[in-house]
Amino acid sequence: MGWGDTADGPEGDRPGETVRWLVDLNAASAVCAAQLPAIGLVRWIGAELGDDYGGSPYTLATALALTVLLLLAPLVLPFVGLVQAAAQIVPGGRLARVVTPHVRGPVWAWHMVCSALVGVVWAALAALVWDWRFTVVAPLFAALGVLPALGPGYFRRRARVTGRRQGFWAVWLLSLFASVALFLLVSVGGVAATAAGLIGYQPPELSTARLAGVWRGVDGAALRLDADGKAELTELATESESESGDRTTDPIDVCDGPGTWSAEERGGRDAVVVRLDGTCGRATWWMIGGTESDPELFARFGDPDAGEVWILTRR
Repeated sequence: MGWGDTADGPEGDRPGETVRWLVDLNAASAVCAAQLPAIGLVRWIGAELGDDYGGSPYTLATALALTVLLLLAPLVLPFVGLVQAAAQIVPGGRLARVVTPHVRGPVWAWHMVCSALVGVVWAALAALVWDWRFTVVAPLFAALGVLPALGPGYFRRRARVTGRRQGFWAVWLLSLFASVALFLLVSVGGVAATAAGLIGYQPPELSTARLAGVWRGVDGAALRLDADGKAELTELATESESESGDRTTDPIDVCDGPGTWSAEERGGRDAVVVRLDGTCGRATWWMIGGTESDPELFARFGDPDAGEVWILTRR
């Protein structure tokens, strides 16, 4: 049988069927909630390693912030898990009940497939409404539906083995233990993999043709790079030409006007050097960062460890 392991579902006339459906909903919600912190941590590590201008993601401040979030998680995750179960896992189970009479394979496998498909539909909606990148959110939303689809079946089999159904709070206690264990596993694994060099950031390699175009920052800042080596700056930060010569106290001149640019290498990585034709600012090195699909140019001004970072993107 499919979701709820019933013939009539929650709309059936027998109260016991409704109770069983609610038990399965509770189990799916608990599994949804258990996996979210670990998946969120994986996404965060990936985002931090995808842009190296912010420094290492493994800092004391980061550890404290993650600890606070983990302590607050039990107050928030049950509601988030319930929403995901109602929006993805339950519809996936209903779709699996429609599909399985016409195809081969166990119901639990089709429940996973259908839940993943429902996740892809939600990803398409999110990409349409919030302009999220579909190729990124679709695999994530699909993966979020795999384990929760197995949750109800696991607890049903456990009930048959033990002879008693798992209680409401017992299910959530297991969810709490599993969530903490997964979170710690990802944390330790991420640190170990980074230290061993198994994962790490590699800036994209951009040709002159890919560098050419308009790069934009905040507050109207823009940098136009032409393929012939000419540049045009609009409200863009440059290295300061202040008389004090103190790059810590006077790090930035905001300049407009024409200039030139060239692709060069600094510190073992590719960069763009922008030089103005006038007297505003000095030559400024814009390091290439981001990813192959979403490249960025960034420059740090002032203190090398805590200076101001300007970021330019193609968005």
